[in-house]
Formats: sequence, structure tokens, C-alpha cells
Amino acid sequence: MEELSMISGIIMAAGFSRRFKEDKLLKLVGGVPTIERVIKAAIASSLDEIILIYRNHEVKKIADRYAIKAIVNENSHLGQSTSMKLGIRNSSKEAEGYLFMVGDQPLVESWVINRIIEEFKSSDKSIIVPTYGSRRGNPSLFSASLKESLLEIQGDTGGRGLIEALEDDVGFLPIEAEYLGMDVDTKEAYEKITKLL
Repeated sequence: MEELSMISGIIMAAGFSRRFKEDKLLKLVGGVPTIERVIKAAIASSLDEIILIYRNHEVKKIADRYAIKAIVNENSHLGQSTSMKLGIRNSSKEAEGYLFMVGDQPLVESWVINRIIEEFKSSDKSIIVPTYGSRRGNPSLFSASLKESLLEIQGDTGGRGLIEALEDDVGFLPIEAEYLGMDVDTKEAYEKITKLL
């Protein structure tokens, strides 16, 4: 990968928080809404552009404060793949990679994003996935060479199927601080995260 490649950051924030029973993206972590912490990490990183895909207008209001591109997902009920595709379609034509972030990973830090981007630029792999201990996590970065394959994904799987299908073309990047990969899936996870702070 050449050093000047442009990386587009896509924050997927259009889920329904079904297991959480309320909008987890607006839950405060260290006094700041979960989604705002993710946005701030993205802005502080070396991403070339940031696109937030949302469903709840309250999430858009937060994005607007940071002057990042926010696109509503009218089809979020059809699963995560719809947010992924909206992000790709609204990315710059110059993008050579798409870094997908989830809106409910409030402890993610800009240096994690930068490490993933550096790994992508210096390796010959088309996909970079961070690992937190034994668990694969986010953000994950896909080369724009996979654009058509990403746009064919359906349902709620995100890029998982592609990662499995292209196993030899995936670079796994261990992140020592495992807690950075935690997401607010359940009330229990939320309690754990707030205790960490």
C-alpha cells in the first residue's frame, strides 16, 4: 500500500439496541455519550474522512456538533450491512480503504485506529482486524479493492462473512489493552465499562 492512500472512516450507529432495551449510543460513559466518545476517537485519528450512519435523530445532533458527514439509514431494520453499504456509497471516490467502526465501542482510542491504518498501509493484506485477547473486534479495515464484494453483503452480518471467506488475505493485529475492544451490548457490559472508568 502506498503511503498516501486515503482511508474513509465509517461509524455504524443505526442499530436498534434490542438487547439493551434503550438507545445505548446515548448512554453516558465517563459523562460523555457512548457515540460521542467514538466520534472523538475517529476525529483525533489519522482518518481522512468520517461518515456516521445513524437512525436516531439524537445521534445526528451529536454528529452535527463535530461537523462530520451524517447519513440517515432508512433501512436499518434490514441489518448492519445496510449501514456498511451506505457508508461505502457516501465515501470519497479516492478512498483506498474503509475503516468500519461500531457506535457502541466507547473505550476505543485514536491510537488503535492509527495502528490499524498503519498495518494496512505497510502490509499486503486486504483486510485488517484487531484482536483483543482471543476475540476479534473492531474497528476493521477493508481495502477498496473489496468494494463490490462488500456491497453484495446482505442482512446483519457486516463484514464477517468476507473475513472468513478471504482468511489468507486477513491481517490480525493484536491490541494489548483488551478493554479497548469492549462494546455496550448489554446492561452488564455497560456496568463493566463504567466501572473501568
